[in-house]
Amino acid sequence: LLLAARGWGCPGAMARYSTEQRGRPNSPDYRLYFKNADGKYISPFHDIPLFAGAKEDKEIPAKRSKTTGSEVLFNMIVEAPRWTNAKMEIATEEPLNPIKHDVKKGKLRYVTNIFPHKGYIWNYGALPQTWEDPSHMDNITGCCGDNDPIDVCEIGSKVRSSGEIVQVKVLGVLALVDEGETDWKIIAISADDPEAQKIHGKYLYIDDVKKHKPGYLEATVDWFQLYKVPDGKPENHFAFNGEFKNKDFAVEIIKSTHEHWKALLHKKVDGGTVKCTNVLVSGSPFCCSEEDARSIVQSAPAFMNGDSVSPEVDSWYFFPK
Repeated sequence: LLLAARGWGCPGAMARYSTEQRGRPNSPDYRLYFKNADGKYISPFHDIPLFAGAKEDKEIPAKRSKTTGSEVLFNMIVEAPRWTNAKMEIATEEPLNPIKHDVKKGKLRYVTNIFPHKGYIWNYGALPQTWEDPSHMDNITGCCGDNDPIDVCEIGSKVRSSGEIVQVKVLGVLALVDEGETDWKIIAISADDPEAQKIHGKYLYIDDVKKHKPGYLEATVDWFQLYKVPDGKPENHFAFNGEFKNKDFAVEIIKSTHEHWKALLHKKVDGGTVKCTNVLVSGSPFCCSEEDARSIVQSAPAFMNGDSVSPEVDSWYFFPK
């Protein structure tokens, strides 16, 4: 079943892409594949440009990127919508990297409700064409990357849907150290959000977030620190004592992970189990034909309608005082 593009995100963002479901929702075989405006199956990880407005089949990054005033916008792939619990993620180890429901020990994974938070407290996703290289030690955190695209917490007012492509304005970044790995968390807001224009300081976007969304950043630190504790794991830690770094710092981190991704896609580094199959990355040895991409999708289980709404996670985890 091909889901028609519904104009998600900023004008022209999701309109250029559509998604196709395979398998049964809320099951280990569920997959959400992506198509571009030409009807080609693509990898959201590799074939959607990092910079909004960039042409998919041209030089990466494109010389012309979409801006709001002097602001460069980035494409964000929404994996898990705000208030949901299902741990949806880009399948980095599968060809064409569809979105899937994460599985551990044969069971679907859900994030626990950490009182007073309900599920994910932002629209959670990733920036395409970025990669946190597990063989590269970050000079700032002293830890290697987590082998995934860089994560994004989108703090706009809309609740998005899994698979949406949203054009976002980067505001800052939090340096999470998760089980010994560097796991940057970009803080961003959809460029079409009514509050996006209120966050306009040249360097101190994060201060504007504190002003217009009081308590949100503190809740973000609290969430990332505690969300794995119900699974019996220790609290997470942060570089900079949990301080958010500014927009310019965040953009430099994004550029660095984009360079690591380019090295990965051109076989200059060993990506291990990461699948680099793509359709549009010029010069990549992993580029496949449109027919091969279609075969990958058609080999997945057919879409089974039913259980289309994720089961609610009603239990709450309280931390004793």
